Amino acid sequence: MDWKFEKGLHDLGNGAHAWLAPDGSWGWSNAGLVVDGTESLLVDTLFDLKLTQEMLDAMRRAEPRAAASIGTLVNTHANGDHCHGNQLVAGAEIIASTASAEEMGELPPEAMAALMRQIADDPSPFAAFMRHCFGPFEFEGVTHTPPTRTFDGRLDLQVGDKRVELIEVGPAHTRGDVLVHVPDDRVIFTGDILFIEGTPIMWAGPVQRWIDACRLIEGLEVDIVVPGHGPITDRRGAATMRGYLEYVRDEARARYDAGIPAAEAARDVDLREFEGWGDSERIAVNMDRLYAEFAGAEPSSDIGDLFAQMAELAGFAAPG
Repeated sequence: MDWKFEKGLHDLGNGAHAWLAPDGSWGWSNAGLVVDGTESLLVDTLFDLKLTQEMLDAMRRAEPRAAASIGTLVNTHANGDHCHGNQLVAGAEIIASTASAEEMGELPPEAMAALMRQIADDPSPFAAFMRHCFGPFEFEGVTHTPPTRTFDGRLDLQVGDKRVELIEVGPAHTRGDVLVHVPDDRVIFTGDILFIEGTPIMWAGPVQRWIDACRLIEGLEVDIVVPGHGPITDRRGAATMRGYLEYVRDEARARYDAGIPAAEAARDVDLREFEGWGDSERIAVNMDRLYAEFAGAEPSSDIGDLFAQMAELAGFAAPG
């Protein structure tokens, strides 16, 4: 089936739903709902309270019995666009991997609110790019609401008579990425292991674990794949994402071995068939993380410097 990439709730059949947020760029993330009888499981919340409430209202209209009081929330990873709305389902059991739960506390929504206030009138390219990425969202009033249950490796849940498999595949995109697989529905919610028609960003790595996660998705008996960002896909979407990761890994390795600095490599690499993907400036972070991996070191670049590099690649020039 050809799923339209339109904002709102999409019925996947058999009590599964996807919430889609075009255009899938910075902060515009997808989520999901799994229902059986009067029980429900929510996959991720959104970047702010307004967006999350809009999504919950739509889910409750579609599933008035099961979604009226959501029993379980799974956060696929620690990025705020997948967990900042947790406070609106605080009565649910909130589940994440141990690594994600730890990472969530490092950049809480209160810190994002403070950052956006600080750069509100800053004319620098860095600040302009940050406002471009995060300005559409309202972080004021969002309270950090962490998981109430954590796990490592794998956790099987029940939603009514449906089995839901939580599979930890991080560190990859972040330190604790989790896939949410619903075998009975032949559906998987991937969080940010998959960006469809958009450039992934490697906050953690190693790249091989991310590639392995894509291969895992490719090997599952699923018909519908709901990515963290972008349109609904199938297993071919995972293969395409793997192709990007393998290509960028190899291009980075060649430049690393030639002694080319990571920032220069990010400007130099020919992205070929991936050049038309959104947010291509994320190559700056991906090169930086891959270089650190090749060196056998922890990434040490300042996050502000990386955003400044992305700002330059995205065309945000210094004033004057």
